[in-house]
Amino acid sequence: MELVLASASPRRSLLLATAGYPHDIRAPDIDEAMIEGESPAEAVLRLSEAKADAVRRGRDEVVVAADTMVVLDGVSLGKPVNAEDAHRILTALSARTHSVLTGWVAIGDEGAQFGVAESRVTFKELTADDITRYVADTQPFDKAGAYALQGDAGRLIADVSGSRANVMGLPLREIVEALTELGIERSTPNR
Repeated sequence: MELVLASASPRRSLLLATAGYPHDIRAPDIDEAMIEGESPAEAVLRLSEAKADAVRRGRDEVVVAADTMVVLDGVSLGKPVNAEDAHRILTALSARTHSVLTGWVAIGDEGAQFGVAESRVTFKELTADDITRYVADTQPFDKAGAYALQGDAGRLIADVSGSRANVMGLPLREIVEALTELGIERSTPNR
């Protein structure tokens, strides 16, 4: 049984590999726009399912897909389009707690497992100079919420409640349980 990750995200691939799951990568090409009236939780689940459907080729494979949104006061912040937008997003997150929602799905011959994981992230109070330096140093334009937990080094984040892997884009506990249900076993390292 082949395991396929429906994502071009190096972070998701690394998380899955580190958890002991060798996999192929197939990057989906889908429209990631939200539908009017759709909640962020509904959107991430729908988008993860669409990503899996876009790359699934048939039998003898399990496809894992995920979609992550940073949500502040019920509104998805999205990925910044430029430095000014990143500055706006990070200013809004400063000294506040927000949710990181990841919709995920694992689909195989034995059925489908899916869900939405939530983590809560609290930012430190940031100055305009802190934000300007962070944006210049990290170029966070491909990241929901204009930041990456794994590249933070304590610059932005004061606390994480819930799964840190979820904040990086793949809720591992849930994915491991789903893959076990679908018959995918972890590989053991060569000794």
